[in-house]
Amino acid sequence: MTEANQELVTFESKKIRKEWHNERWYFSVVDVVSVLIEKDHQSARKYWKVLKGRLDKEGANQVVTNCYQLKMTAEDGKKRLTDTADTETMFRIIQSIPSPKAEPMKQWLARVGYERLQEYENPSLAVDRARSYYKKLGRSEEWIQQRILGQTTRNELTNYWSEHEIKAGKEYAILTDIIHKEWSEMTVQEHKKLKNLDRQNLRDHMTTAELVFTALAELSTKQLAEKDNATGLKENKLAAKAGGNIAKKARKELEQQTGTKVISCDNFLKRKKEIENKPMNENATHCVINLELSAFQIRKYRKKR
Repeated sequence: MTEANQELVTFESKKIRKEWHNERWYFSVVDVVSVLIEKDHQSARKYWKVLKGRLDKEGANQVVTNCYQLKMTAEDGKKRLTDTADTETMFRIIQSIPSPKAEPMKQWLARVGYERLQEYENPSLAVDRARSYYKKLGRSEEWIQQRILGQTTRNELTNYWSEHEIKAGKEYAILTDIIHKEWSEMTVQEHKKLKNLDRQNLRDHMTTAELVFTALAELSTKQLAEKDNATGLKENKLAAKAGGNIAKKARKELEQQTGTKVISCDNFLKRKKEIENKPMNENATHCVINLELSAFQIRKYRKKR
């Protein structure tokens, strides 16, 4: 593997598409099914369609619900909507398919997220790996510190959402976009376009100032939501807009005082190109995964405690 946001990985020489979305990896379900049943994608798609119906009848429809459609590059080179699942959901799908490759596949998925599992007992490992990775990318200590603090704030907000009837995936994206548009007066996609980004993680290409105001907006959103015990999408939309507005007022005040715009077209793509051919420790390539502990994992860890 070469980069933390790459789209392809391999299992026994078979390509499996994956996409970094909503701060976790999503794997192509059809790709995994194809490996397990040892047939082509057309057969795998038919198998998955039948399996979805069976899971629904057996009362395991939550597995299907947790799948998320993302646009991925198909065999013909075109982007097409594809059923994807995060690691936890993919484990449950694999368990539903009788295959001699099921256990090796589960072990492979476990290795992909191995560092994340280590962090149940020692979350500081995530921070150390993230620092190491970003240093390799040439980021400043100030930027690294703000990126990590911002991610911590983000995790606390998504944990709140997960515990107050907000569904991971589409609803997280809706609320995130409200917050971002309110403080920056740009949608996430508009901000990415300004920075000339495609699949790259926007936060990994923000300036230090942009990271600060993103964190302020998300911290304000969480505190306002907690104050009103906001539950469900409708109530959390109000908190998101109000939280983003607090950061917008602070941004405009700073811009007025300094005469410098906070929103920037700057990115780190040039620096990434300079190092992309250099060998990198595989642990470092997973740092973005490790930096984020999903709500599912945190709830699981709390129960163990």
